[in-house]
Amino acid sequence: MIHNLLSKLLPLALILQVQGAAAESFAKDIVFAAIERTKQEVRYDGRYIIIAYPNGDVPDNIGVCTDVVIRSYRAIGVDLQQLVHEDMASNFSAYPSKRIWGLNATDRNIDHRRVPNLQVFFSRHGQVLPVTTQGKDYQPGDLVTWVLPGNLPHIGLVSDKKSPGSGDPLIVHNIGAGPSLDDMLFSYKITGHYRYVPEKYKE
Repeated sequence: MIHNLLSKLLPLALILQVQGAAAESFAKDIVFAAIERTKQEVRYDGRYIIIAYPNGDVPDNIGVCTDVVIRSYRAIGVDLQQLVHEDMASNFSAYPSKRIWGLNATDRNIDHRRVPNLQVFFSRHGQVLPVTTQGKDYQPGDLVTWVLPGNLPHIGLVSDKKSPGSGDPLIVHNIGAGPSLDDMLFSYKITGHYRYVPEKYKE
């Protein structure tokens, strides 16, 4: 009886071990990619630009907050432009494009570069995590969205670095002066907390 129980538990333990290793690998990779973004010279510029598809990008010397996330994921082989476009094409009404921007169809040049669209995508294909006031609840690789003064949406990625003062995790984001690593997790109202682990890390 004990042998049968162990034979059932061991495969489960092995699965959990593999899943844990995959999650750790993803967090390490995405955080490294995001911090690399802070070493790039990028001028804040969110104007509409026609780009290639898939794997399209605006010129690498410009960008906004969403481009930090997009380029970080692309560095680990995940194209959010294509993923968001495909999901929107099949589920357009689930996204706020018509309500916010008055659009009646997808636009693969800009859809993935808008925070509200990324929030829907991460909600649909990742995990929606609790919004708390405790820094320990925000783990490396997590995505956080805020609303800035003027009702402006913002997004950043949680790093594995901690603030020497607050102990809160530092955030990789671009709030206007280019990609940077800052102690700003609780500087603005948090509107979302997500974790999006690509399928390639689950295999």
